[in-house]
Amino acid sequence: MRSVTPWLLMPVALFSVSGAAWADNTETLDFNRTWSAKVGAGREYDSNVTVSEVDSSSGESDYAWTMDLGVGVNQSLGEKTDLSLNYDFSQSLYDEFSIVDRQTHIVGANLSTDLTRTKAGLSAYYISSRLDGDPFLEYLRLSPSLSGFVSKRWFARSAYVYAERSIDGRSDRDANTHSLEGDLYYFHRGLRSYFNIGYRYRDEDTVLDALDFRSHGIKIRYIRRFAIGSTQAKGEVSWRYEERRYLSPDPVISTERSDDRGRFKLDLEVPLGNRTTLKWYYSYGDFASNLPRADFTQTIVGTRLEFKW
Repeated sequence: MRSVTPWLLMPVALFSVSGAAWADNTETLDFNRTWSAKVGAGREYDSNVTVSEVDSSSGESDYAWTMDLGVGVNQSLGEKTDLSLNYDFSQSLYDEFSIVDRQTHIVGANLSTDLTRTKAGLSAYYISSRLDGDPFLEYLRLSPSLSGFVSKRWFARSAYVYAERSIDGRSDRDANTHSLEGDLYYFHRGLRSYFNIGYRYRDEDTVLDALDFRSHGIKIRYIRRFAIGSTQAKGEVSWRYEERRYLSPDPVISTERSDDRGRFKLDLEVPLGNRTTLKWYYSYGDFASNLPRADFTQTIVGTRLEFKW
């Protein structure tokens, strides 16, 4: 699944893109192209170093250096259709827990087209992560979506998500996931002040039956832009909650596992010029579970400097 599936899907994506471009009125095609790139670095404190994909938490704190870079291109395929491609790289380097130093590569594509009153989209992402230099995780995500304004201030989005996950050396945790997502946005003052509420249903089928689960998740976000001197800063406060109910008894606790996961997060972005931004973030997670190793709390505080062009 790790080495074959993503590449088998590439022809499908390319065929979809070609079909969309051909379907547009060829007399009005406008092939505008824009490039973007970013690079960032920062420092982070983690109160409980964890590897959530394998339910492993150290119970110990550590500091880490973080760095990332990304490049993207947006290609117009006509008056109403756009294709965006992007690549992102990130690296975390812990002071003490080098065994969980993580390097991640993400390749993504998004095709969108404007319909009469809605926008239809199709996105695909392939993620490859390494821990301490060794292969760890591969993840594929495909998602068609529909979105549009339902009134002057209200915007809605719905999506279906199919995902495949493979963990090196832990084939019992390889999984396929089907999800349904819905989001509502209320623009109080346009992009200067708006709310977002969302719901997600997940059905995950894992190789090991004890890890199969269904979940309901909600999120609440508030984003506001405000002036700091002559610059426009952006702040965000968010809360996410997921209720997971596993479908088969776990061999450790001899009953079905039950998780309730909540995370509160604060973000602040302050521009330092036309291309440079200073970011701060804080999050507190409370992960309650009847499986002892999956029951923990975690606080993350960090700052990073990002340069875009």
